[in-house]
Amino acid sequence: MAVMHSWMPVLVLFTSLLAAPVIFLLSEEQHRVRKAVNLGAAVIKLVLVCVMIAGIYLGISYEMRFPVVKGVDFILRADALGVLFAGLSSLLWLLTTIYAIGYLEGSPNRSRFFGFFSLCVTSTLGIAYAGNLFTFILFYELLTLSTYPLVVHRGTQKALAAGRRYLQYTLSGGVLLVAGAVMLHAVAGELSFGDWRYLEGIAAGKEPWLTAVFFLLIAGLGVKAAMVPLHGWLPSAMVAPAPVSALLHAVAVVKAGAFGIVRVVYDVYGMSLSFSMGLLDVLAVMSCITIVYGSARALSQTEIKRRLAFSTVSQVSYIMLGVSIFHPLGAVAGLAHLVHQGLMKITLFFCAGNYAETLGIHFVGELGGTGRRMPITSIAFTAAAFGMIGVPPAVGFISKWYLGTGAAGAAMYWVIPVLAASSVLNAAYFLPLVYRIWFGARDEEWPHEQDIGRLETSAALLWPPVATAVFSVGAGLLAGLPFSPVFWATRIAYEVYLP
Repeated sequence: MAVMHSWMPVLVLFTSLLAAPVIFLLSEEQHRVRKAVNLGAAVIKLVLVCVMIAGIYLGISYEMRFPVVKGVDFILRADALGVLFAGLSSLLWLLTTIYAIGYLEGSPNRSRFFGFFSLCVTSTLGIAYAGNLFTFILFYELLTLSTYPLVVHRGTQKALAAGRRYLQYTLSGGVLLVAGAVMLHAVAGELSFGDWRYLEGIAAGKEPWLTAVFFLLIAGLGVKAAMVPLHGWLPSAMVAPAPVSALLHAVAVVKAGAFGIVRVVYDVYGMSLSFSMGLLDVLAVMSCITIVYGSARALSQTEIKRRLAFSTVSQVSYIMLGVSIFHPLGAVAGLAHLVHQGLMKITLFFCAGNYAETLGIHFVGELGGTGRRMPITSIAFTAAAFGMIGVPPAVGFISKWYLGTGAAGAAMYWVIPVLAASSVLNAAYFLPLVYRIWFGARDEEWPHEQDIGRLETSAALLWPPVATAVFSVGAGLLAGLPFSPVFWATRIAYEVYLP
């Protein structure tokens, strides 16, 4: 049984890693086989991750380790933080797969798209289960390479330009991340995630080096996490198809950067050392600047996906802000928002894709009357938008409440006005969209309407956002129950603050 437990993280990765070459080899006409491989791998992966979540709850250990070179190991390990991210990724990947199958129906190069799609999910789950910086960086860079073909999938000049910018930013970030990891190895030797006590024990006299390493790592990860001023790739990447936009913002790239920052603070440096060296204060200020800047920029965006992109710049930094608050409730807020933001943001991008694919709507000014034409999609969009604003009892309110109480508990009272300003700005750029959807006039034809039939859009496009909207509402209403995001975040927070 112990051998089986050690192989479980590998099996999770192999479900999509083995699916990728099969999909690449399929012809465009073999759409039924491609669909079966895609959905089968996604379902198996979700089941395996759920088994591991239950195992972690029961105290079972999952770890695979082998040496690469002397002093450097490849480690796959499932812990409470890893399965929190893996659970979000595997669930949303299944729904995104269903959505992408419907969205790309009849499009060219689907085998290429779904092949890289499978490599992308492999990379994301590898990041979730990485047990040290070496393993993390391997999958982190594989994620860059596997998402680039998805960003440029349409092959237009605009898409290719966005892809070049994406590579320029993310590969530069990767260089910084590798430099930080190499310096850390030189200072402290081989460290696994969770070895922060050792680093704390040898830190005396090495603070300048450790400070430099910390900010190299944060800068490298901050590119994918879209922290200001490293966020420039994200809005331009919105030329990608809607399923790609959804996974970039809610599941894969942006979330991988945020997750990496969580790992660095909690599992490499540890909270006590990070706090005593003054690193958390700098991270908190950077996060607050990003929160306000992203929200302010979202106000002026007339294209729906770009408005949502700048919203992501703002919202993901709630995670880093929670991590930088030296209080257990701050940790709960940041870790729970890792899931909360994913559920809300993927719903918004799914709905934006539905408006574009069904009615040809891409701009805020075109939304008038969509609530009457597409009521189910619009209800899902409204629920997610209210969650982002923080209307009780939505998941966004839960995150902001814990952030505020954590900041107060840590005597970081200046954070509370930032949260209030962010909520006002959230309302200022989301409520006009909701108003136009439900109360806006419609005196002209839709830009490009498709005749779908009985439903407002195809079933593959309609039900994924309904499911994610239900999950986002339920995560707020049932936040106090076992296995909720708040439950897992609380468990991790106690591990961090009461080791």
